[in-house]
Amino acid sequence: MVCLPGGPARAASYLGDLGGLSRERTLLKLDHRGSGESATPEDQASYRCERLVDDVEAFRVHLGLDRMDLLAHSAGGNLAELYAARYPHRLSRLVLVTPGLRAVGVQTAGFAEAIAARSTEWWYPEAKAAMDAWQEAASRGAGPDEVNPLRVGAAPFAYGRWDERARLHAEADQWERPETASAGFYDGFAPDTSAVRAALAGLDAPVLVLAGGLDPAPTPQAARALAALFRNAETVVQDGASHFPWLDDPARFVKTVLTFLGEEPATHGNAPH
Repeated sequence: MVCLPGGPARAASYLGDLGGLSRERTLLKLDHRGSGESATPEDQASYRCERLVDDVEAFRVHLGLDRMDLLAHSAGGNLAELYAARYPHRLSRLVLVTPGLRAVGVQTAGFAEAIAARSTEWWYPEAKAAMDAWQEAASRGAGPDEVNPLRVGAAPFAYGRWDERARLHAEADQWERPETASAGFYDGFAPDTSAVRAALAGLDAPVLVLAGGLDPAPTPQAARALAALFRNAETVVQDGASHFPWLDDPARFVKTVLTFLGEEPATHGNAPH
């Protein structure tokens, strides 16, 4: 299974073993240009989301696969959606995990309600203040020096449980996501969403859209709107999870993905989750 990380442009190492999915499937994680172990391009305009589609196709060719199972997370979902629109005949199955929606023009409905739903959490006051400041800074095009600390402060909303494991995972984002590659991913990104939607409507490959019940972006409502664009898609909402469902409940995440793939989890004795 080829895996596309989010971030945007976060090193694919943050995906880990996807909750233990690597014990069932071989995961081939692709670092985007300028991140992780991938080289930095001379043309920084090539960081942009739609220009990475050719990298995904080149990776498939390199692997010698006629068709492939493709899994994408968060911002990587936009890349996967564009790939599916351009190369539908190269996909066996598509798994979109809390995916981005810009490529298809779906709005993130219910964001404020999802934020408010966490108001009883001990971390809420500080995280809410950081989230509000982040949204305001992003709306006026503030730079990474201002935005990144606010993004870190709002991180608890991305996890079903704000515990030590979640905190360490969130802190790693700061050195796993290069500023230039991250900023370039959406710089000037203006997809023809009508054309993308039309192409996805003709995709024959089965599609799973996996949403976190607590995720503010995309909310389950927005995930269902995305799934509705495909002819053969299902939406699964993982209750108690947010933007990283394989961390919040690894066993359930793996079971959901394997069920979609038509497989059963193997027995691994005392293997950790």
